[in-house]
Amino acid sequence: MILGSLLILSACSNNDEKDKDTNDQKSESHMKHNDESKVPEDMTSTNEGEFKVGDKVTITAGHMPGMKGAEATVKGAYKTYAYVVSYKPTNGNEKVSNHKWVVNEEIKDAPKDGFSKGDTVKLEASHMSGMKGATANIDNVKKTTVYVVDYKSKDNGKIIKNHKWMTGNELKAR
Repeated sequence: MILGSLLILSACSNNDEKDKDTNDQKSESHMKHNDESKVPEDMTSTNEGEFKVGDKVTITAGHMPGMKGAEATVKGAYKTYAYVVSYKPTNGNEKVSNHKWVVNEEIKDAPKDGFSKGDTVKLEASHMSGMKGATANIDNVKKTTVYVVDYKSKDNGKIIKNHKWMTGNELKAR
């Protein structure tokens, strides 16, 4: 019995980064992507980021199933604070942990200089089902350029339009 438990535990601790990516994807997999959500009006577009509108890229992150390794096109680039958040969706779905990304302009009463790790906030983002109006905890903060991309899912070939958000280190030039 103890040996079996040790084998299971050792199998679960094989590769922390790989496990984190898988866990992030699992927590997102029950969520429906909303490609109808708009970029907040008060966002500042930029041409200073690593990628420009129209650039062809490959996605290196797995926020959602079918995303990692997908070919994409950059549709927008914006300078902002990007947050990793954990929240309980308003539609009754399971808690979402380590959701990447919500931007400063998608949070109620956001200060211009951003929030801090550990802050509790009210989400105004609607790019995932059950996100708008949810109370969230800020797990991490990054001042960066974020990108909106269109991509073709590696899982089912479906075209996903206006995925929000990707950061430069999650994209690779093609």
